Amino acid sequence: MIKLKLTLAVLLVLSLAKFSVAQAQPKVAQTKAEKFTIENCINTFSMDKTVNTPTGYQYWFVPQNFLDDGQTVKMSVVGPNEAMHPPHKHAGDEIFFILDGTAKFFLNGKTTTGGAYTSFYCPEGSEHGISNAGNKELKYLVIRKYPKTE
Repeated sequence: MIKLKLTLAVLLVLSLAKFSVAQAQPKVAQTKAEKFTIENCINTFSMDKTVNTPTGYQYWFVPQNFLDDGQTVKMSVVGPNEAMHPPHKHAGDEIFFILDGTAKFFLNGKTTTGGAYTSFYCPEGSEHGISNAGNKELKYLVIRKYPKTE
């Protein structure tokens, strides 16, 4: 009888422990949700927070370390007849979205141009590039997922 009571007591304790661990699981999700607040989820452009480049500047609306999956959104601004960098290849897809100006798009040996509200998808591993084909600043968004660095 004592063995039975002891076994039942152990089972009860284990069941309660399992139940309390299961109850704690939503708290993890709640903690992640609490990471993102109205204060840190809104990012208003400011020239004070831009990063100068040799051909213009960049502004990170969603920086590389903000989201756990590495998804980013950056605005690049490039001077007339300039490019941020030459055509290149890399892991991961990339999307450019033209806000203002005229862009020259390069993808795997071919080029074309596009203006405001044009998007340009660059599949992973493709040779791609974007440059300013106009006589005023080119402004575009870069949407890309960076590999996670530990």
